[in-house]
Amino acid sequence: MKEDIYILAIETSCDDTSVAVLKNKQVLSNIVSGQKIHEIFGGVVPEIASREHNKLIVPVFKKSN
Repeated sequence: MKEDIYILAIETSCDDTSVAVLKNKQVLSNIVSGQKIHEIFGGVVPEIASREHNKLIVPVFKKSN
């Protein structure tokens, strides 16, 4: 009997925070949250991006369930 393999993937690059859940080769969820705050600066500000990732990771994770 083959056991199911679950994968939790977390990715934070530039101004996106995302979480995906996979079961074997099937994507169960893929939630991506972009950071609109950078629009007022005309580009991504690394320190602000880092703080936004910290703020968004838990809500994005909860949404992925």
